[in-house]
Amino acid sequence: MDIRQIDDEYSVSGQITLEDLDEIKALGFKSIVCHRPDHESPDQTSFSVIEARAKELGLDIAHVPVGPMGVTEEAVQGMVDALDEFPRPMLGYCRSGARSTAIYQKTHHIRN
Repeated sequence: MDIRQIDDEYSVSGQITLEDLDEIKALGFKSIVCHRPDHESPDQTSFSVIEARAKELGLDIAHVPVGPMGVTEEAVQGMVDALDEFPRPMLGYCRSGARSTAIYQKTHHIRN
């Protein structure tokens, strides 16, 4: 897991695994947003599996997938909703962290 801090409230990572969730919690994250569509690659852990364990750990979690269409208006609104509703610090993840970074950057003009 390669976590990169964007600012005080948001960091990004590539695909996380079930085993990573305990460390994510221990690092102080309070919420997670997944930006990766399910079934993007055969080796990825599905969102529902990650979601179940995250909830067991007391983490808020949302699925705001960013697929082949890129960062859509609907996805940006989903991310704004997560940022408005969930406690921080927040971890966003996708395959490499790039989509999680891009969608966060596109929320700034709405939230500021």
